[in-house]
Amino acid sequence: MSILTQLHADIEARVQAIRGDHPDWLCRMGCDGCCRRLAEIPRLTAEEWDLLREGLAALPPEQLREIGLNIAALAEQTSRPIVCPLLDQSAGACRVYAHRPAACRTYGFYVQRDKGLYCKDIESRVSGGDWAEVVWGNQDAIDRRLSGLGDSRDLTEWFVSWKKGGDTI
Repeated sequence: MSILTQLHADIEARVQAIRGDHPDWLCRMGCDGCCRRLAEIPRLTAEEWDLLREGLAALPPEQLREIGLNIAALAEQTSRPIVCPLLDQSAGACRVYAHRPAACRTYGFYVQRDKGLYCKDIESRVSGGDWAEVVWGNQDAIDRRLSGLGDSRDLTEWFVSWKKGGDTI
């Protein structure tokens, strides 16, 4: 089992533990708030990009073209927040969900001690007294494990390199 596969399994175990204790948890298909309010362009390690590229390569050409246009626009965008270029905005779902990066898998289930809960909907439920007993995953630990996979690059950089045929992975 690769390090990334093990990391995904560990993340999924935490996600299932939280969902098992809280069947009304907000993060699920159709909840795309985090995808519509990214603070920055997602960064991926080479191993994450390999997995994501598999998902992209399996898409119909018209969807891949649309993602390419979204990524090109994103590379030029200076305002924040940004919308994930992989989001099917009409369906509110990720086009490459099974291949998504670790950051997407942890959002809403993991927190960094010094940065809060991020999702305003979850944060309001916690501050209102709901879900006070949630055992959050530790995002700092995930970031350390990801850094062990090597350097990361912006999604836009990976995509452009791949489409130009310069992807060296």
